[in-house]
Amino acid sequence: MKRIRNLMLGAALSLLTAVSMAATVDVSGVKMEDTIDFRGAKLELNGAGVRYKAVFKVYAAGLYLTKKASTAEEVMVATGPKRLSITMLREIDSAELGKLFTRGVEDNSPRSEMSKLIPGLMRMSQIFSDQKKLLPGENFLIEWVPGTGTVITVKGKVQGEPFKEPEFFNALMRIWLGPNPADWKLKDALLGK
Repeated sequence: MKRIRNLMLGAALSLLTAVSMAATVDVSGVKMEDTIDFRGAKLELNGAGVRYKAVFKVYAAGLYLTKKASTAEEVMVATGPKRLSITMLREIDSAELGKLFTRGVEDNSPRSEMSKLIPGLMRMSQIFSDQKKLLPGENFLIEWVPGTGTVITVKGKVQGEPFKEPEFFNALMRIWLGPNPADWKLKDALLGK
């Protein structure tokens, strides 16, 4: 009887240790899990940081991958699901955010790709225009789902059909990870530097 009790106590302690190891990272008050379960795959927080515009904090972002990557190229070629989670730290006009995304893609994509990206960028801009504004604490996700495409979720609601082309997801990732990122410090933070 004593042995069974000791085994049960040991199992309970192991469970508590496992639960306590499921840690979160605090990024300007936004809690991001170290690991998440995403459609049956385990994703790790590759890096997280804050997007600044002048001295103002705009949003907190976290990049989740199946395995750690330290360069933009490793992120782009990584197989499996990927997620960029963005939580607003201040109110922003959504139409303006959509325009900034388009400009970020233009600034970081080869000219030869732009004609293929325009339909997706127009749709993405419309998704954000339809939101009117995003308030502090509101979140959106940009996810790559193998076999499905790029899924955009705003305030917990999937926005329309997935974008099928893998080039579109990578073009969006280059906004933050490309040669002319929106914020150099955020690029380094997302790459775990």
